[in-house]
Amino acid sequence: MKWSWNNFFFVLGVVCVVVMLFTFDVSFVELWGHICRAGYWLIPIVGIWIFVYGINALAWMSVIRGNTDPNEHVGFWRIYKLTITGYALNYATPVGGLGGEPYRIMELSKDISKQHATSSVILYAMMHVFAHFWFWFTSVFLYLALVAIGDLPLDATVGIVLGIIIVFCLIAFYLFYRGYKYGLVVRLIRWIGHLPRLKGWSERFLAAHSEALHNVDAQIAALHQQSRKHFYAALGLEYLSRIVQSAEVLFMLLLFGLDCGGGFDGITLTFLHSILIVSLTTLLSNLIGFLPMQLGVQEGGFAISTAAMGLTVEQGFFVSIICRVREIIWIIIGIALMKVGNKRE
Repeated sequence: MKWSWNNFFFVLGVVCVVVMLFTFDVSFVELWGHICRAGYWLIPIVGIWIFVYGINALAWMSVIRGNTDPNEHVGFWRIYKLTITGYALNYATPVGGLGGEPYRIMELSKDISKQHATSSVILYAMMHVFAHFWFWFTSVFLYLALVAIGDLPLDATVGIVLGIIIVFCLIAFYLFYRGYKYGLVVRLIRWIGHLPRLKGWSERFLAAHSEALHNVDAQIAALHQQSRKHFYAALGLEYLSRIVQSAEVLFMLLLFGLDCGGGFDGITLTFLHSILIVSLTTLLSNLIGFLPMQLGVQEGGFAISTAAMGLTVEQGFFVSIICRVREIIWIIIGIALMKVGNKRE
C-alpha cells in the first residue's frame, strides 16, 4: 500500500461526515435543542466510549498476540488509535467494514507482516460480531429473568420474538464454529464466485493468491485451536464492551429521572433495562448494515426497544438523537486521528 491510501481513506471519511450532517433527520435548530437538553450529561455519554474503545483495543491486542510471531510487537496506543479510526470509517461508510477493515490492514501491515495483519483484522472483526451474538443470546435470558421478578411483561408475541432470536444466535454460533475451525477467507472468495459476473474474478483471485489465502485461513483456525487463552480473552473483552456501552443509555434514562425508584437497586435495574435497549437496538441495526451509520434503522431500533421498556416515543427519539450525536463526535475524532502518528512502510 502506498502512503496516498491514507489520504484516500481520510478524504472518504470527511466526505461521508459532510453527507451525514446534511442528511440528518432533524433540523439543526431541533438538534441543538436536544443537545442543550442533554447538557452536562453529554460529557459522560461521549466519554464512556473512551473506555469502550479501550476495551475493544485490548480485545484486538489479545487477538494479535495469539495470532502473530512473538517477535512482532504492536503497542497499545497504536492499536487504540487504529481501533477508533477503524470504527469511525465503519460508521461513516456504507456497508459496515467497507472502509475500516481495509484501513486497519493497511496500517497494521506497517507493524507486522501483511498476512498476520490481514488475519488479525479478520479475526478481530469476526470476534466483534461473535460477541454481538453472545450479547443478544444472553439478553434473552436477562429479559426472562426480569419477567420472573415481575418487572417486564411476557406475552405470545414477545415469546415468539425471543425464540427467533435464540434460534438465530444458535445458527450463528454453528457458522462461527465452522469458520474458526476451518478458516473463512477461501470459502468467502469461493462464495463470491457464485454471484453474477464474479465467478471469473473469484477463480483468478484464488489462483493468484492461493498460498497466501490458505495461510490466512490457517492463522484464523490456529487462534481457536492453539491460542484459546487469547481467543476467550478477546471474546470476554468484546462482550464486556457491550455492557460498558450500555452505560450511555443509563445516563440518558437518569437524565429523564427514570431510575426505577432510585437507590442502588433502582439504578441497577435501570442499567439492566439499558442493556436490553442496546441489545435490541444493535440487533435491528446490524440486520441492515449497508446504510451509513444505519440511518433510520438505529432510530427505529431505539423506538422499538425503548417502547418495550415502557418509555415514551419522545424519550426514545431523544435517546436515538443523542446516540447519533455521540457517533458523529467520535467519527470526527477518528477521522482526525488518521493524520496523527502515522508510520511509513
